[in-house]
Amino acid sequence: MTEQGMIGIENLRVAFGQGADSVVAVDGVSLSVRDGESFGLVGESGSGKSTVLRAVSGLNHDWSGRVAVAGVEQSRRRAKGFFKTCQMVFQDPYGSLHPRHPVDRILAEPIAIHGLGDTDGRIDRVLLEVGLGPSFRFRYPHQLSGGQRQRVAIARALVLEPRLLLLDEPTSALDVSVQAEILNLLRRLRAERGLTLVLVSHNLAVVANLCDRLAVMNRGRIVEEMTVEDLRRGEAAQPYTRQLLRASQGYDRAAAESFRDFA
Repeated sequence: MTEQGMIGIENLRVAFGQGADSVVAVDGVSLSVRDGESFGLVGESGSGKSTVLRAVSGLNHDWSGRVAVAGVEQSRRRAKGFFKTCQMVFQDPYGSLHPRHPVDRILAEPIAIHGLGDTDGRIDRVLLEVGLGPSFRFRYPHQLSGGQRQRVAIARALVLEPRLLLLDEPTSALDVSVQAEILNLLRRLRAERGLTLVLVSHNLAVVANLCDRLAVMNRGRIVEEMTVEDLRRGEAAQPYTRQLLRASQGYDRAAAESFRDFA
């Protein structure tokens, strides 16, 4: 990893299960993400992209290889201070928020865990930053729309002022119009805070909207890295990536019948 790198991964391997029942979810992945970059990981369901994110975030402890974040090589279990650098936003905003806790408590908890001061000020500022405002502090998740819940989830990630935000399909559970609002919010937050973003998605349009570069995964391996400009022009080097691009353009019977399984 270069001095300017935010993430450096070398030969990452993640397997689930033991012995003959073991399933290799990530198989020798190596990649780097520059400081301040927005990087996409794309691939069909089961390709291993979310598993890479969970290894980087410290949620998955069972992996081998090398993972460095902000120039610091990481062990399988992270020190508490790591989470002030790196935070994650999940796919389902309702499932990731405690249903019996108001927004105020959801945001106050990480502040208390890390011993930070000015709780009220931090909560008010971060709610304004994500487009909600202090009036939302004492609402419960069930009183919010899907887009509002995802804004709360983003606020919870930002309240510790991290440098790196990991995004696991952050818009896939939302309506198309709300997806656009969340993507615009993330783009603005990246610019204002100088954030590094890593976005996992199966939606190439979302990746093209938010990212600078991307890696394409299939069966636990990276098959190709490309710029978003290459993606928009449809200039993919690998057959699997070209097939993924065709699939993203909508259903076409002739194209679908020509699709093949890439082992």
